[in-house]
Amino acid sequence: MLENITSLKNKNGALSWINITNAQDSELAYLKKKFKFNEVDLQDSHTQNTAQRPKFYFRGNYCFLILQFPFYNKHNRTIEAEEINFFIGKNYIITVHRDRLPPIIELFNTCYSDKFYAEQYLGGSNTMMLYDIIVRLQEYCYPILDHLSIDVQSIEKNIFAGREREMMRESLLAKRNILNFRRIMEAHRDVLHKIAKAKVSFFNVEKSKIYYGDLIDHTKNIWDILNGQKEMIEALESTNTSLVSFRLNDIMRLLTLFSVIVFPLTLIAGIFSMRIDNSMPFIDQPYGFWLIVGIMATISLIMLFFFKRKRWM
Repeated sequence: MLENITSLKNKNGALSWINITNAQDSELAYLKKKFKFNEVDLQDSHTQNTAQRPKFYFRGNYCFLILQFPFYNKHNRTIEAEEINFFIGKNYIITVHRDRLPPIIELFNTCYSDKFYAEQYLGGSNTMMLYDIIVRLQEYCYPILDHLSIDVQSIEKNIFAGREREMMRESLLAKRNILNFRRIMEAHRDVLHKIAKAKVSFFNVEKSKIYYGDLIDHTKNIWDILNGQKEMIEALESTNTSLVSFRLNDIMRLLTLFSVIVFPLTLIAGIFSMRIDNSMPFIDQPYGFWLIVGIMATISLIMLFFFKRKRWM
């Protein structure tokens, strides 16, 4: 068997779990030869291809499922869609992924190293095995949601602490992550409903319907939390933009008042700089310079008092 393909079986060999990471042409050729899978499904499972949306198909002798879950990229602080593909047959479940989702990595490694856990998860039906994998992946979403909530709370705190300009980029980053998360989870409920209603002889969901109802509830809870976060970050973004605009308007008003005060002073200084003989008052006085400065200071104080009284400052 190829290096990227690892398999587990329960004691009686009734159910096996084949885990494939970073599937390339050689792994897909193995699946095609051994299980006769549809070429389209195999291409969707290639590590370089990413599906546009989750989906579930019955192919006659197997079911094909694509689900996407969020992966938090710490390097650039973004949430990305991480895909996992399932081939579900009568006595097997095959998972194909890029080895970046911790829950499935941990579950497979635990079952691989501990026979007791392997029997716990592989001792039942393929429907329960699929449920166990999906519910772990859903529970993995909650810490990411908590992280987003902490980010939103931090942004709110910093906005009202006077750091509006710094929070512009942070709010846009949080908004992008929330929207990416929403896009990833958008079609989950419909796909899970489709699985719960499936009538396939070798994949009897009817006996596990209550568990798949639990998966649908999880998806609804995640979606509701994301909706709340989306509304919150949009409100904070609007508030932040208003505060930044208010500060800019305040600065522009102060600059305008400053220019209004300086203009008459500049005019007076320009007039006295012409030095026309026998026409300029105070020029020949011993304290002429200080008289002119005093006049300019008086005009400035009068204008400041006027602006203050009008509450323009």
